[in-house]
Amino acid sequence: MNNRTILTLDAGGTNLKFNAIDQHQNNVASTILPSAAKSLDELLNRLVEGFLEIDRNSGNRAMAISFSFPGPADYILGIIGDLENLPLFRGGVALKAFLEMKFKLPVFINNDGDLFALGEAMNGLLPHINKQLTKAGHTKRYHNLLGVTLGTGFGAGIVLNGKLLLGDNSSGAEINRMSNPANMNQSVEEVLSIRGLRNLYAEEADLAFEETPQPSDIYRIGMGELEGNRKAAIIAWEYFGEILGEVLANTITLIDGLIVIGGGLSGAWKLFLPKAVETMNGRFFKPDGQTIPRMEVFA
Repeated sequence: MNNRTILTLDAGGTNLKFNAIDQHQNNVASTILPSAAKSLDELLNRLVEGFLEIDRNSGNRAMAISFSFPGPADYILGIIGDLENLPLFRGGVALKAFLEMKFKLPVFINNDGDLFALGEAMNGLLPHINKQLTKAGHTKRYHNLLGVTLGTGFGAGIVLNGKLLLGDNSSGAEINRMSNPANMNQSVEEVLSIRGLRNLYAEEADLAFEETPQPSDIYRIGMGELEGNRKAAIIAWEYFGEILGEVLANTITLIDGLIVIGGGLSGAWKLFLPKAVETMNGRFFKPDGQTIPRMEVFA
C-alpha cells in the first residue's frame, strides 16, 4: 500500500468539505461537516474530526494535508485572520501549526479562490481550451486565467503564466473588496454571495430575509420549476449577473486571459450569465455621443 494520499478541505461559511485524494487524483474518502460552531475549540475539534475520518476511511496513511481557506490570512505561516464568513478565527489562529502538531504531517494552506484558479489553470479550463486550439490547428495559446467562486462569499484567484498572483501580503486577487457600482458604500460581496442573492430576492418579492428561500430554490422559481415569485427571482439573478459582469470586466482588463466561474451559485448560470456577458460587452459613451466597447476583447 502506498501513502501518497493527500487530505484536503474546502472550508466555507456553511460547510467544511473534507476529501482524501490518492496519487491518481481519485477521491477515495469524503465527509461534510457544518461550519457553524459555538466556540473556536469546537470548530478546531471539528476540523480534526473531519481529517481523522477521511484519513481512516481512505485505507492509507496520508502524506500531507493541503486545503483551501478564505482570507485574510498569512498563508505561508498558516495563520488564519479575521474572516467574515468564519468569525471564530478572528484575532488570528495558527492553524497550520495546530494541525501539524495533531497529525504529525506537513500542512499547506492557501486561499480557496487561489486554489480554484490554480486547479483550472493546471488541469481544468486553460489546458482544455489550449488542447482544443491545437486540434483546430490554431497557434494561439492561453497562459493567464481569472477564477472566481460564488458561494457563501465571493472569492477569486489569478494565474499569470502558470504562477499564482499572491501579492506581497497574500492578498492578491481579493476582488471581493471592490465596491458595488450600484452602492459605493458596499462591497460587491454583498451582492455576489448567498446572502446577497437572498437579499435581492427578498427585496423584489417583498419578503423578510428570514422568509426568503435558499438560492437553489430561487433558481428553480426563476426557471418556473417551483412555485414562487418568478419575476422577483429573474430580476434578482439578472441584477446578480450585472454586478458580476462589472467586476469581471474591470478585473479581466488587467489580466487579459480566460475566465472560469465556480462555487455553489455557479450552477444557476442560465439565469445570471447572459446578463453578465451583456454587461461585459457593453459600451462606454464619449462626450461627443460616440461609443466605444467596454473591453478591448469581447466576452
